[in-house]
Amino acid sequence: MALLRCAWLLCLVELSLLLGRSIGGCQDLGLCCSGRDSSCVSKGWKPDRSYGTCYCDQACTSALDCCHDYQQACPAEPCVVSEWGRWSGCAEPCRAAVRVRSREVLREARNAGKPCPPVQESAGCAEYRDQHRQCRNSLVPALITTGGYGNARKKRDISSSSDVIGYCVEFQLTSLTAGCLRSSQPHTQWMQYLREGHRVCVECQPPALAAGHQHCSGDGEDDEEDRKLSLQWQAVGNPKCRGGWRRVRRLDSCSCPTVHSFLFI
Repeated sequence: MALLRCAWLLCLVELSLLLGRSIGGCQDLGLCCSGRDSSCVSKGWKPDRSYGTCYCDQACTSALDCCHDYQQACPAEPCVVSEWGRWSGCAEPCRAAVRVRSREVLREARNAGKPCPPVQESAGCAEYRDQHRQCRNSLVPALITTGGYGNARKKRDISSSSDVIGYCVEFQLTSLTAGCLRSSQPHTQWMQYLREGHRVCVECQPPALAAGHQHCSGDGEDDEEDRKLSLQWQAVGNPKCRGGWRRVRRLDSCSCPTVHSFLFI
């Protein structure tokens, strides 16, 4: 007889839920609380089909003590953010620096909804002029890419009538970041061959060498003092791959191995 009564009661509960009728729980009392709130409590059926004290607060989802209708009474609402704002200027001119952009939280997440993503983002940048003058080359990193890019670039960007003649600069690497060795994308694998102490050849050719200019930016040609310093360089395609090098000499053409031949950008 007791077994028959339990089965009848269980059927009644399931029928009530199917018909949308609340038996205790959150909706009847209008409860829906954030965080862990011991006062946000009711009596009703739980998801495990037991009856008793149950909760209508956000923490009940992890404590597994929610009322059966918690999801209906407190639907999850994800965080909503605005579009990204414009990038700021570089933090400092004439050196590798950081620019930032931000966005606003329009609505916080509720009821275990998806949390807010980062609202601030930063990226590397460099400004080649301050308000009054051109930056010294030693303070601005030279941007380089693999020498293999030059074959296609010559065909696309240099007209047959151009009278701009390129040249090569030989450098000795004095430092590089660990990010160079972690470059696994097809267009960045060339960075894995960089090593401190190695000599590399960097070609200066159009369009990096524009008509009316005598050298590429960052080659250390401007200032005799720059040639004695450890200049900065940064790999295009991986902002975490950068370092320093010392200028060795200027050549008419590059003769380094392919893996040590690069281009100014």
